[in-house]
Amino acid sequence: MTTQTPRTLGTTGLQVAPLGLGCMGMSALYGDADRAESIATIHAALEAGVTLLDTGDFYGMGHNELLIGEALRSAPAARREQALTSVKFGALRGPDGSWIGYDGRPAAVKNFAAYSLQRLGVDHIDVYRIARLDPDVPIEETVGAISELIEQGHVRHVGLSEVGAETIRRAAATAPIADLQIEYSLITRGIEKSILPTTRELGIGITAYGVLSRGLISGHFGRDKQFAANDFRGFSPRFQGDNYQRNLDLVDALRKLAEQKGVSVAQLAIAWVLSQGPRHDTVIVPLVGARTRERLTESLGALDVVLDAADLALIEDAVPADAAAGERYATAQMAHLDSER
Repeated sequence: MTTQTPRTLGTTGLQVAPLGLGCMGMSALYGDADRAESIATIHAALEAGVTLLDTGDFYGMGHNELLIGEALRSAPAARREQALTSVKFGALRGPDGSWIGYDGRPAAVKNFAAYSLQRLGVDHIDVYRIARLDPDVPIEETVGAISELIEQGHVRHVGLSEVGAETIRRAAATAPIADLQIEYSLITRGIEKSILPTTRELGIGITAYGVLSRGLISGHFGRDKQFAANDFRGFSPRFQGDNYQRNLDLVDALRKLAEQKGVSVAQLAIAWVLSQGPRHDTVIVPLVGARTRERLTESLGALDVVLDAADLALIEDAVPADAAAGERYATAQMAHLDSER
């Protein structure tokens, strides 16, 4: 397997492996998960050289951070020391699991951080970011509070999440930004218009989530796939009715190319995202949402996939930039995305 040569996010020296592990699905939103397998998957990722573990303090209302903390405590010391934590904060939840807003006030930022440090069992968070822009709090105030946490030794780097070019510029004028975490995949390419050029100009890295579009373009879903009641994909526009069938048509086209390359559909889709960093003269680190060791192994195999210009042309002909049917989130959730304005 290809050596995971570190990549540098931003200008503050944050070095990470070329693939990160998104841990959300181990606790929430994708249906039931296996705790023991989740911990084993985190251990396997660290053993394979993955360094960045991404979470949110609201994933399972703290469950995901506790899970990562348990995995880190039970990992060999050398692996534990290589782990870097990326934490999103600010999403407010009700006791029934409902989403009730975002809070980016400086006092709230520090409060959220205190709880995350405790749950993760670490003395610092490597990258800290508000999950969605709080429309009532200037981004300068939120980023300023993270900067204070950096000065105090509780955080190492400032990150952003799902914000647009104007907000990125304002944040970067307040403090150095290591990376922007945002959805980016073959069927979600909106960042190429103004966001990616802005991050490239400012020297800000990209940590791309949804590189398999929540499994939609993984090649593992059948036409009659049924989602559990606690799996939000069952309510997501791209997984609904005719949209789902049209999107699977794209997967079928991608499958033909994957078979010609001798790789899986998921590996081809992840390799495409990996190829976009050099193509756009920036650093892009895909976050793979593997919940099992089997899926992790498959995802890591993407590091061995080499795509030349001809391959990229064939892939993008099979899956054009605006080919996806349906929005990436439901209407209410899309309204919270500064990146979509």
